[in-house]
Amino acid sequence: MTRINRLFITVLSVMSVFSAVNSSAQSLKFKNDGTFKIVQFTDVHWKPGNPASLEAERCMNAILDAEKPDMVVYTGDLAFAAPAREAVIRALKPTVDRGLPFAVTWGNHDDEYDASREELFSVIASLPGNLTDSVAGLSGVTNCVIPLQASNSDSTANLIYIIDSNGYSSIESARGYAGIQPDQIDWYRKSSKTWTEANDGKPLPAIAFFHVPLNEVNFAASNENSILNGTRRERACTPSVNSGMFSEILRCGDIMATFFGHDHINDYAVAHQGILLAYGRYTGGKTVYCDIPGDCGARVIILKEGKRQLDSWIRLADGSVLNRINFPHDFTRWKAIPNQ
Repeated sequence: MTRINRLFITVLSVMSVFSAVNSSAQSLKFKNDGTFKIVQFTDVHWKPGNPASLEAERCMNAILDAEKPDMVVYTGDLAFAAPAREAVIRALKPTVDRGLPFAVTWGNHDDEYDASREELFSVIASLPGNLTDSVAGLSGVTNCVIPLQASNSDSTANLIYIIDSNGYSSIESARGYAGIQPDQIDWYRKSSKTWTEANDGKPLPAIAFFHVPLNEVNFAASNENSILNGTRRERACTPSVNSGMFSEILRCGDIMATFFGHDHINDYAVAHQGILLAYGRYTGGKTVYCDIPGDCGARVIILKEGKRQLDSWIRLADGSVLNRINFPHDFTRWKAIPNQ
């Protein structure tokens, strides 16, 4: 059996058992130069009728015009007031108007108003360009895997995981953010194993998007041996209980970088045990705290076909570019060779 046939069978298996994979998602391809550009918008915090939200629209329009991405990912908290359906549609409008493919993962605020996560998912599912899917019976709603095809074939070269980090914990002794749940980690493990087996036992280079950062972010950011690039103005607001997701990422060996939002005055990237942990840039207007130096903006990510490498930077609404990084190169400490 050829590698392509094995991969085709795997896609069917992943669709029916482990993962949600949209048929439209499989049309995403690397460009001829072997790159794929993603713009990450996070924390739009749209308030219908509030003029401050028009700053978010200005921001998204300016960045999409400047970067012309192949895909857009929204990492939660699109809605910040009722009617939430209108807020989500307005937050997505700059992307939808340009006919760009997009994916969404919910934050902790989206379903706090007049619509559930499931109801808001039906809104995005009806929009052209949507790649977001869901796995029945799994915690959260926005959980899926999006494969990226190679530039010169229909084989899968890289993967994008979209994971719902849920809302708030229901455990009395562990109040706060719920984070990624055990059943989602099990789904990720099985999905990763299936894709890896189809790729002759070699993990496909992958990245993951969710809203609430993993607990390891605080450890990495406070470690004097870490290389931190960007702005850190608050401690990461993580779940009170460590989910074990980071440990599973290390075991599976496919995800090389995670991207998230939630903390509006952080936009830094830091590596921990060989995995990049990176904030997006606050995208919303002044509808909530956002006193990070500079304008609202987005993170831009350039994936490299079939490689565990990426380039990234922060693009601001005013056109400025900050914090360019190459991973893993810029996060590897240079060691002097002793005199011999």
